[in-house]
Amino acid sequence: MKFTTKELCLTALFTALVFVMTFVPKIPIPLGYAHLGNAAVFLSVIMLDRHKGAVAGSLGSALADLIGGFTIWILPTLVIKYVMAMIFASCCGKTDHSGIAVNGKTLAALFGACLWMVIAYTLAGAALYGSLAAGLASLPGLAMEGLMNAVVFLALAKPLQKIRL
Repeated sequence: MKFTTKELCLTALFTALVFVMTFVPKIPIPLGYAHLGNAAVFLSVIMLDRHKGAVAGSLGSALADLIGGFTIWILPTLVIKYVMAMIFASCCGKTDHSGIAVNGKTLAALFGACLWMVIAYTLAGAALYGSLAAGLASLPGLAMEGLMNAVVFLALAKPLQKIRL
């Protein structure tokens, strides 16, 4: 993947946005915390492109784990967030700043991406803590996080797409 100077700067900017939206509004749940970072991951995908958005989303989220003291989650987060962004981008279709419509396709993309995130973090928690019960304890909080992030994304997507990067 090649980056122009502008694309590198924008990807770094969105990495920082994902980090801040993940790191600052922490809502404790079993095995971690809920946050608004996924909304920023989805915004990165539509404002940049699928690959650069996925890079920004995975790096920003992993940075929040690193700085927040959740170092055990860095590698799972890198993989989970990258795949989540790619699921969203693939289901959403072309993201060329022409506008994202709130329709069945967008809702399916959000649902699929959030479902992946919930299942992947539940299984990662079970593996990291050696107990399926431990992983399942985080499932309700992760599901609420997914729903909350989808709503925030839908509220921000239209107005932010008017910005030409």
